[in-house]
Amino acid sequence: MLRKRRHRSVIKMRVKGKRLNHTPRKKVTSCLAVGVIVCGAFSLSACAPLGPNYQDPDVDWLARWQPELYGQASVAADALDLSIWWQRFNDPVLDDLIIKAQHQNPGLKIAGLRILESRAVLGVASGLQYPQVQQLSASGAYVGQQRGGGEYRDFTSSEAAFNLGWEMDFWGRFRRGVESADAAYFASVTNHRDAQVLLAAQVASLYYGIKTTMQRIEIAQNNVTLQQRSYEITEQLYERGQDSELDLQQAKSQYLATEATIPGLQLILQQQRNALGAVLARAPNDLPELDAIDSALPQLSALSIREIPAQLLLRRPDVRSAAWQAAAQSAQVGIAQADLYPSLSLFGTIGWSGDSLEATNDVVSLAAGPSLSWNIFNYGRLKNNVRAQDARLQQALEGYRARVLNAAREIDDAASRVAQTQASQKILDDSLVAAERSLAIATRRYQEGYSDFQRVLDAQARTFRQSDSTITNHGDHIAAIISLYRALGGGWQQATITTLVPEPTRELMAQRTDWGDLLEAPLNNPPAVGSPVATSQKQGASP
Repeated sequence: MLRKRRHRSVIKMRVKGKRLNHTPRKKVTSCLAVGVIVCGAFSLSACAPLGPNYQDPDVDWLARWQPELYGQASVAADALDLSIWWQRFNDPVLDDLIIKAQHQNPGLKIAGLRILESRAVLGVASGLQYPQVQQLSASGAYVGQQRGGGEYRDFTSSEAAFNLGWEMDFWGRFRRGVESADAAYFASVTNHRDAQVLLAAQVASLYYGIKTTMQRIEIAQNNVTLQQRSYEITEQLYERGQDSELDLQQAKSQYLATEATIPGLQLILQQQRNALGAVLARAPNDLPELDAIDSALPQLSALSIREIPAQLLLRRPDVRSAAWQAAAQSAQVGIAQADLYPSLSLFGTIGWSGDSLEATNDVVSLAAGPSLSWNIFNYGRLKNNVRAQDARLQQALEGYRARVLNAAREIDDAASRVAQTQASQKILDDSLVAAERSLAIATRRYQEGYSDFQRVLDAQARTFRQSDSTITNHGDHIAAIISLYRALGGGWQQATITTLVPEPTRELMAQRTDWGDLLEAPLNNPPAVGSPVATSQKQGASP
């Protein structure tokens, strides 16, 4: 009779009312020992995890940095509503464009989807704290044998088992993993906020860049009209013999030179419109919102922030993102250190096996116990991995300090630019008034015969240059104010799951993949500035 080979089981029994073998007393003792080990494992798993506990690094110069930001008016930083700073311009078209950009911009959508990705990754890390092996297996086989022309015999066999394995988190490997994923989640949230900051500033800069270019084109066209009239008058005088050809050619040259500036400005205008359309996810020339706008630029009151509190700078989304990235890397050091120590796992198996042979019995088996593994001879591989992770942590900390330094530089540069363009505007305005007066005097004296035509041409050219410089500086001043708001980290608002990813996109993703409640659960906001990373495990990710 053919028989199949079996493993010995802790418990042997016959199902369907057959004989049952009782477990010996020494095996009961072993089971109690396993229970003691399990209890000890649970208590040890509560030990403090290995690796550093993250805190935002100190920036020694920041406490002493209280700059005078060059302005005249006194506006406290805390009094500024940085989240919707563009409403200070009182331009409904700009408000509408920014709202549409927040819903349509591809880059902002990608940043929102990365938050969903980090939510799912956090769910992976959280699931590792539970039994890592939960496996159901089954197999069946048909066996046929024939020896030396004898009788052919066959039978079927089948077996099924459920395996459970759980590595206890003695050294905090999995807790640090959740901590790292948690920090990466918060980094994705702050990256989305930073994308909002950049987007609002980009839309406003392009919008007022378009209006500035429109004014420059209008100025050029007005000067072309004026110079063309002068050329026509000079041409008539020349034909009558009352003026020289030199005056005629000089008038013609200046008129054509001014006219030649218009195509270049129109090219700039088209490029600016296309850039704004791309920000709004529009095709070129698809900006009906701009069809009815005029070229007027806002006259803003003096903007000054006499003191920038350090906490305002540290709240910039890009600075917070750098901090969370460093926190995520800090946890990786603890994960690497845990590999240096032994890991203790608990395993268990419940199995059943049987065949179609009448002489054999079905078997139900149960196995459970601890398992120890320790990478003793790793030839420095694990230690060097710890060193590599620690070096990456230090890089992240230095990156955070560099980000803070760059933020301070951007604030100071933008504030200086606001002050300098504001000071230049007064000078340019006075200069333009003088140029226009000079042109009027030169024209009258030429008409009265007291001066030659060259003075008129010089006055016309000077007036054109001053008009263009004045409006260009006005546009630069507005751009500087926008840059200051961006440098202060303004322009972001706390996102919700409904604003993060549009409803049609979430419906499409839900049809394609089972997202559980991750597409609906509320978002967690990062802790306050300077708080240590606390693992929340509340991002809607299920184990």
